[in-house]
Amino acid sequence: MHSPIHHRLQHLTRRTFLGDVTRGVGSIALGSLLFPGLARAMDASALTGKPKLPHFAPKAKRVVCLFQSGGLSHVDLFDDKPMLHQHAGKEIPPSIKGTQRLTGMTSRQTAYPVVPPLMAGKRCGKHGTWISDLLPHTQTIADEICIIKSLYTEAINHDPAITYMNTGNQQPGYASMGAWVSYGLGSENKNLPAFIAMVSQGTGKNPGQPIFSRLWGSGFLPSSHQGVGLRPGANPVLYLNNPDGVDRAQRRELLDDLAQLNQARAGEIGDPETLARIDAYEMAYRMQMSVPELTDIRGESAATLAAYGPEVRRPGSYAANCLLARRLLERDVRFVQLFHRGWDQHIAITRQLPNQCRDTDQPTAALVKDLKQRGLLEDTLVIFATEFGRTVFSQGKLGDPGMGRDHHGRCFTVWLAGGGVRPGFEYGATDDFCYNITENPVHLRDLHATILHCLGIDHAKFSHRFRGLNVRLTGVEESHVVKGILA
Repeated sequence: MHSPIHHRLQHLTRRTFLGDVTRGVGSIALGSLLFPGLARAMDASALTGKPKLPHFAPKAKRVVCLFQSGGLSHVDLFDDKPMLHQHAGKEIPPSIKGTQRLTGMTSRQTAYPVVPPLMAGKRCGKHGTWISDLLPHTQTIADEICIIKSLYTEAINHDPAITYMNTGNQQPGYASMGAWVSYGLGSENKNLPAFIAMVSQGTGKNPGQPIFSRLWGSGFLPSSHQGVGLRPGANPVLYLNNPDGVDRAQRRELLDDLAQLNQARAGEIGDPETLARIDAYEMAYRMQMSVPELTDIRGESAATLAAYGPEVRRPGSYAANCLLARRLLERDVRFVQLFHRGWDQHIAITRQLPNQCRDTDQPTAALVKDLKQRGLLEDTLVIFATEFGRTVFSQGKLGDPGMGRDHHGRCFTVWLAGGGVRPGFEYGATDDFCYNITENPVHLRDLHATILHCLGIDHAKFSHRFRGLNVRLTGVEESHVVKGILA
């Protein structure tokens, strides 16, 4: 647990502290509480209260999260059942549907007919897990991925669900997964941020659900741990280039002067955010050199580019972002997150879903294969996730071109690869209608606990003091590492 008070003391000069003491009895009382901490500060961990991390030997050194925004259909892509075909077009049994709360988009329907997967699939890999023919490239990496079919969430609408999956809380303002990882483990590359995020738009539903920068924000953690958004095109990071008439030497002199002023201010008030500002300026200065080199893909082989698919040369596409993710990971960026919009198939699913799969299938499989070929998959955790699944019954009239599927948080599918998880494995199970979990339920908090575990972090011992509470990514509810998926 990291204490902001202890953090402030790290940067508080004696002169400033004594000045504060003279301002009132309250300051004196605070000082009497704080000075024993200084006297006992034998090392940095004693001063900050932050545990030395990792807690144990990690299997993963870095993470890439491929977040499929909008709620991909587990029914169509990963969880086919014979009963869906036998019951096609018939009303979903009340014993299966139960009293589940539905969104306003389907709660007033008079019928809820079962719709089997849009396309056939096949048993893939040594484990024989079913994967739709809409994902032919993912079928080829079946022996590398661990598919969890029993994930669930309480959230029923997009923004709370996306926020929940990415921050561990349905309310905005909490720290994102990547910020927590940056906070706990720091960076292994001084020239790039520890956490980088990218956003792409698919050809399924366009525009897709909005993606807000708070999904890679630091929340209550120090702002130096927030993700840096990488944009497509010639200016991937805003305000990174020097203005006209300012060269690099002049920029260096300006930053040196500015650092002196900020250091003086930090000495006066002991605010760690002032020092975070210095760090941000210095990182931006180093990124002026590292980002252009990162985004220049001319050195990639023709075979590598072809593997990621025809969209790889289009800046901002999912394919281009997957390739940039690999380049970031091989430069030891700690946490890379790709947000791909367009999975919200409420309508026209027969047209939208195949389009969306074409966007993602080949680049995703290429990234996994590329990491493995370069020896990076073993210690890189790949997460292919979404905020919830889709209903097995239709939204709209059965057979209508405008038919789709509604939100379904009671069970859905994600997969992981590399970084300490079992390859070629399937975990959890749903009922004959892909509607309820029948085996090994995994709450999204359990998924967060497992991600941290792969990085060598005990989620129960990893917290930050906020509003009088020791806040964790996994919240206050009981959470468990999913040991059944670990290698």
